[in-house]
Order: sequence, then structure tokens, then C-alpha cells
Amino acid sequence: MEPALIYKALANDTRRQIMVWLKHPEEYFDPSAYAREGISLKTGVCVADIQKKSGLAQSVISSYLASMQQARLLESERIGKWTYYRRNEQTIQEFYKYIRDEL
Repeated sequence: MEPALIYKALANDTRRQIMVWLKHPEEYFDPSAYAREGISLKTGVCVADIQKKSGLAQSVISSYLASMQQARLLESERIGKWTYYRRNEQTIQEFYKYIRDEL
């Protein structure tokens, strides 16, 4: 875990909002749309859905997701032509422990 990368990733309001959306994706995204594809929201949320919810350009969201993945806040899984993102709870817990114990 690299705290500086995490701080940088979380310094942006939209990236923080994405983390909230992915914490409880069933509250923010339509699980039935995923079920029709045979996918659970536990797999992750499609980039296109994150982009639509944010209202930002696809290129901006892709760069945000890449920086969050580089910070290890997110994991991704490619299924067919789509990439699905979910939170990396292990890194989040490590960061929480770092904040609690070191700061």
C-alpha cells in the first residue's frame, strides 16, 4: 500500500463519490440489468454505468478509474468487451489501519 497514491486518488470529489457508489452498488446501479447478463454487482460495476452516473466524459472516468486502480483502491475484471470495477477492500482496510495507527 502506498498512502501517497491513495491520498492523491481520494483528493478528487468524483473519485471519492465513485468509492461510495461501489461500496453499496445495489443502491446506485440497477442489479437487474446485471442479472440479465448473468453478472452480479459483486463482480463489479461496468465503466459505462459509472460514466453515465457521473455525467463526465468516458475518457475522464477511465483516467479516474486507472488512478484509483493504480492506488489499489479498485480491482477490475474484464468480461467480454466490458470491464467491471469493484472496491479492493483489503487495501481500504490497510489504509484505515495506517490512518488509525500512524496518524
